[in-house]
Amino acid sequence: MKIDSHERAAMECAKEHALAYLDSLDKAPVNATVSLAELRRRFVHALPTEGTDPVTIIDDLAVGVADGLIGNAGGRFYGWVIGGGLPSALAADWLTATWDQNAGLYACSPAAAVVEEVCGEWLKDVLGLPASASYALVTGCQMAHVTCLAAARHAVLSRAGWDVNRDGLGGAPRIRIITSSEVHGTTTRAAKLLGIGTANIVMLPSDAALHLTPDTLREALARESGRPTIVVLQAGDVNCGAFDPFPELIALAHQANAWVHVDGAMGLWCNAVPAMRHLLAGAEGADSWATDGHKWLNVPYDCGYAFVAHPQHHRAAMEHRASYLLHATEVRDQLDWTPEHSRRARGFATWAALRELGRAGLADLISRNCRQAHDLVTRIGALPGARVMRVPIINQGLVRFLDTSTSATEGDHDRRTDAVIAAINASGEAFFTGTTWRGMRCMRVSVSGWRTTTADVDRAVTAAAEVLQLPTLEVCVTS
Repeated sequence: MKIDSHERAAMECAKEHALAYLDSLDKAPVNATVSLAELRRRFVHALPTEGTDPVTIIDDLAVGVADGLIGNAGGRFYGWVIGGGLPSALAADWLTATWDQNAGLYACSPAAAVVEEVCGEWLKDVLGLPASASYALVTGCQMAHVTCLAAARHAVLSRAGWDVNRDGLGGAPRIRIITSSEVHGTTTRAAKLLGIGTANIVMLPSDAALHLTPDTLREALARESGRPTIVVLQAGDVNCGAFDPFPELIALAHQANAWVHVDGAMGLWCNAVPAMRHLLAGAEGADSWATDGHKWLNVPYDCGYAFVAHPQHHRAAMEHRASYLLHATEVRDQLDWTPEHSRRARGFATWAALRELGRAGLADLISRNCRQAHDLVTRIGALPGARVMRVPIINQGLVRFLDTSTSATEGDHDRRTDAVIAAINASGEAFFTGTTWRGMRCMRVSVSGWRTTTADVDRAVTAAAEVLQLPTLEVCVTS
């Protein structure tokens, strides 16, 4: 049956709205400018009794979200770590939704399964991971951590003589996670989701370079030395992009029979750049790794990747069999490796992004973003009333804004920093977010979008300079 005129018209309407949005990114404010009250006025209505024409629905949706979207797909977004969809990845994602494949089994979508296999091999190659490692394409680094730490849980409890799949955690030896003060909240959430519990996370202090030191880890491992242990290390921490010293720490952890997991949400991509591979030296010796595709690979949301050096533990933690399913014998069934059963075929967009960039393009994107982050931090930090707190190691850095009154306290500097961030964002010229780092409020600079240009960086610096010249600032809150 051919698609009817209503379906075709809806698709054409969506295409036109999408292209108009992309065309507007360079001119439109980066921040959302509509109020919460107005958004609710536009959308909060009773569900209609009768259906509505698809074109009308798409038009109403596009009008309704106007000014309520963040321009992270453009080149002037420097908050959190959010990339924008590469052209081929975005187009592939449109096709993915159109094809509407359930990528849980080879039988559900043979093409999706094979493309995902290719993605897994390409990613391991680009990221410098063992060719024998297993992999999973998941929703993001959060579920990549859950996947990897589920495999770790299975492994460390198996070594202690406990079958967690059969017997659960009741009565099991208590697992501990040892990590540093730079740990990301997604690891903490994974510990909650997996029943490990936050009380069993040991956060060790990092040194002045934001590293977990060998001596500190050695002492921690020696305490309760027989306890099942997972060590989580950082490859590009969320505030400053710091990397732990992997060779020494991994060796110590393995001597203590611990599993080592690497949080490489951003930093694992540095292996794609020959001049940056030293940052990850030795990381390939870990037991599992997690990263995101919707960060530096610039795949549309949602996309993350998990890798495990011990496929038997990975599969044991995830696999499922049922008589009504068709299980493949000569190809990989994705649900044996992922926490989802029914799932989006996110391999198509990943495959497209990797092909569009190639090795050289990916390395150039990462190197360019790192230079741009350095320029933003150092140039804004050199403005009157600003201070560089951390120069980026990769694409993350920190700036603090100072209250210039003679009796200013640290609290005053905190308030000034938040006010400056809010004012820059309100200008629409750039978008930054704040963070509390070592007890101080800072503006966190993060660059991971493929569209960011030198001109975009100049606009952000100019916006910051203009804000710092204002006589008074107030923290802006959208309501």
